Amino acid sequence: MRQITVRQESWPVRGVFRIARGSHTEVTVIVVEIREGSALGRGECRPYGRYGETAEGVIGAIEALIPRLAAGLDRDELAHHLAPGAARNAIDCALWDLAAKRNHQPVWMLAGLPAPQPLTTAFTLSVDTPANLAQTARIEAWRPFLKIKLDGNRDLERLIAVRTHAPRSRLIVDINEAWSRADYETIVPELARLGVDLLEQPFAAGNDHWLAALPRPVPVCADESCHDGEDLAGLKGRYDAVNIKLDKAGGLTEALRMKTLAEELGFSVMVGCMVATSLAMAPAFFVAQGAAYTDLDGPLLLAKDRTPGLRFEGSRILPPDHELWG
Repeated sequence: MRQITVRQESWPVRGVFRIARGSHTEVTVIVVEIREGSALGRGECRPYGRYGETAEGVIGAIEALIPRLAAGLDRDELAHHLAPGAARNAIDCALWDLAAKRNHQPVWMLAGLPAPQPLTTAFTLSVDTPANLAQTARIEAWRPFLKIKLDGNRDLERLIAVRTHAPRSRLIVDINEAWSRADYETIVPELARLGVDLLEQPFAAGNDHWLAALPRPVPVCADESCHDGEDLAGLKGRYDAVNIKLDKAGGLTEALRMKTLAEELGFSVMVGCMVATSLAMAPAFFVAQGAAYTDLDGPLLLAKDRTPGLRFEGSRILPPDHELWG
C-alpha cells in the first residue's frame, strides 16, 4: 500500500517578479510525495490563478485522489481522473520519480529517451522601467539568452534599453496577453529590427484569430493559448511555436506526448516553467532536450532553492541528480 502526503510551501522570490498580470515577492508550490516501500517519489506544481487554480483547490483535487493512488493508480490512468493542470502535474511527476527509484533506473531510460545533455536556459527580466531594465541588461549581458516580460506600456523603450545594453544576447519577448492589435502592428516591425528571436503570446487567448491575418516577421509562440496536445491543431496558421509547461500540460507524460505532436505539426518548441524550485524544473529538463528554446530559469529567480537543486553553470543547466528527481 502506498503512502501519499501533500504539502504547501512558500518560496521567496529574488526581489520582485513582475509580469503584465501582477507582481510577486514569493511563490506558492504544492509538493506531492508517494512512498512505496523504501522508494519515495516527489512532484512539485505551481497553482496559477490565470487558469483558475488556487493552492486550496489543487490540494483538494490531489487529496480526493489519494485513495486511488494508495491502491496503485498509475500514470496511464491518471488522465482519466484529473484534467490537465497543476494537480495532475504534481502527481504525474511523483509517479515518474517513484518508478525511477523503485526500478533503480533514471526517468530518461524508463521513458525511452536519449541520455540527457546540459541545456542553456533563457534568463527572465521582469517588467520594469526602461532605466532599470538598462541597468539589469548591463549586468546580465553575458547571458546567451534573455527573456523580457512586457505589459503594453513603454514596451519599445524597454526593448531598446535591453538591446542597447545586451547587444549580443538573443532575445525572447513575452507579452503575457497584454497587447492590443494596434500594439502588435506598431511594435512588431521594430522587433525584427532589434533582432528579437521570438514573440510570446502577444494577445489574449481569445484573440488568437488576429494572428492568422497579421504578418509574423518574428516567430510567434503560444503560451496561455496552449495547454496540452488537444490544443495544437487549432493553433496552426496562427502561431509558429508553442511553449510546453508541465503545470499546463498536467505532467511529464502529457508534455512528452505534446512535444512529439507539436514537432509533427511543424511547430518549434519552447519548454518553459512557472517560477518554482528545482523539483519542478527537473522533469521539464527531459522534455527540453532538443527543444528550440529552453526557459527553465525558475530557481535562478528565487532568493533560495531547495537542496539538492539543479546545478547551474551560469545559464547552463546540468542534468538533475537522482537525489533531486528522476
